[in-house]
Amino acid sequence: MSNDIYEVPQSHRDHFPVKLLYVTKSKYDKDWHSITHTHHFTEILYILKGKGTFIFSNKEVHVTEHDLIVVNPHVEHTEKSTTDLPLEYIALGIQGLAFTSPDDSNLQVTFCNYKQEQESYLFYLHQLIEEVEKQHEGYELIAHNILEILLLKIMRKKAFTLEETSTQIMNKNLVFIKNYIKQHFREAINLDTLAEIIHINKYYLAHSFKKSVGISPIEYLIQTRIRESKILLETTNYSISDISTITGFSSQSFFSQSFKRVTKLSPSQYRKIKSPKKNSSNAIQSLIKKK
Repeated sequence: MSNDIYEVPQSHRDHFPVKLLYVTKSKYDKDWHSITHTHHFTEILYILKGKGTFIFSNKEVHVTEHDLIVVNPHVEHTEKSTTDLPLEYIALGIQGLAFTSPDDSNLQVTFCNYKQEQESYLFYLHQLIEEVEKQHEGYELIAHNILEILLLKIMRKKAFTLEETSTQIMNKNLVFIKNYIKQHFREAINLDTLAEIIHINKYYLAHSFKKSVGISPIEYLIQTRIRESKILLETTNYSISDISTITGFSSQSFFSQSFKRVTKLSPSQYRKIKSPKKNSSNAIQSLIKKK
């Protein structure tokens, strides 16, 4: 009789600070829409069957059975399937981590093939699907533990490191964007401009800004310009056209349209209401000139 004993030392590794957002199983059919999109979290896709292409950053990479694709946050991407061998895959949405590599500091998407290890990976993926589908007692904990196993196995195959993502970074970016708009609202600014400043995806910026502030970045810009235009209407004799130019609006018509939408008054109506004394004085001077 042989008896092999393997001692397991106590692990000092902390659990990954991640949250499993969703588990989906998708299959190509007629209503499949290949629309470019982004996520504020990491997405992992495992190709079960079929062939197709994965598209990101103006690149197209062919994918096939047992390919695993890791998509870091804020990367525009989509998938396309062949019609003769339709794609079928499992996707995991994971919040809290981004994959980095010592060989690539600007890692966006990574591809690995697990054909040789498919039995192990498919076992855990199907177990994960079963847990979230049946939702028996404690399924959240089991799902999280399975996710950690998968992440560790991926790291064994590829020289990955896991980088914690934080909402604090995004909050700092939003504060910076608000201050930038306040200082540069007279300049030509659009969503692309703002996204380039903090080096993030413009759609993610728009989504995060609206969620935090309540309005879109461009609406915040417009309202900042209108607040400045109110001061000019109340305290200066600048024409409506000049004020629209000074405050950064592309045209007088757009300025008037935006001003009325926000204040329910046209710029000229606002000036009359807010500057009655000045208008009365102007009216008297006009009468004197006529005499």
